[in-house]
Amino acid sequence: MRTRTKPAIDRRDGVSVVIPAFNEVQGIERCLRETVDAMESVGAPFEVILVDDGSEDQTAEFAVELARQIPHVRVVGANRNAGKGAALVQGGLIARYPLVLFVDADLEIHPRQVTVLLDRMESEQADVVIGSKMHPDSRVDYPKERRLLSVGYYLLVRLLFRLPVHDTQTGLKLYRREILQEVLPRLVVKRFAMDLELLVTAHRHGAKIVEAPVVVTRERPFGRIGKADVRNVAQDTAAIWYRTYILRYYDRPMTRWEELTPIERATPPTDAGTGTGTGTAA
Repeated sequence: MRTRTKPAIDRRDGVSVVIPAFNEVQGIERCLRETVDAMESVGAPFEVILVDDGSEDQTAEFAVELARQIPHVRVVGANRNAGKGAALVQGGLIARYPLVLFVDADLEIHPRQVTVLLDRMESEQADVVIGSKMHPDSRVDYPKERRLLSVGYYLLVRLLFRLPVHDTQTGLKLYRREILQEVLPRLVVKRFAMDLELLVTAHRHGAKIVEAPVVVTRERPFGRIGKADVRNVAQDTAAIWYRTYILRYYDRPMTRWEELTPIERATPPTDAGTGTGTGTAA
């Protein structure tokens, strides 16, 4: 693992929030408005990047209309569905501010908790802070089946990768942009285990990763996890291990992540970087 030299972290330099969305037309207005409200309470410059992952409903079109009304919102998207991982990669690569927050569109882990992650990042001078359902101070409304699967996956990940974390899959994560710019172009997984691949690669490149407690609420029924889901995650996890320790793929010079170049659908005017603009259609 490499060691890193880095500047001090200061939230006042600004935060980019990246939200992947697929078929979220029913909840996207609440998501964007409450995310902007949460970020305004931080008292730092920010932007909210909604990445539409080839939705089959009207998510992208409705988000563009909302961006005309809600300050600081950018809407980008791909023309086909490629998975949450691909959407996070594209949003992370176009982020403008030094700190980048990943948030799920369903708000089960609400972005108002960003202050907990920012406090932890500043106090620890960490490169990555991940919300952890397994943190002793977390409050989680989660089915027993999901809890058992989370514990089992944690044990597997700990055995295979020796990551200094207990939960790689929680949607709320805060990164230094510089580590994302170094790591994101190396990623291969676009769907099931992208969170793990990102953390494994960041750790190999010397990133300091710490955990923070989160509050998880059930905003909609949890879908049943089937055998196919377990198989897909297992296959992706095994492939990440193979690329990490056999191919040493993530240690190679940076490649370019060119697929699914995002289309800027709506963006604030040029003065929005100072936290004063409103969205306009591209």
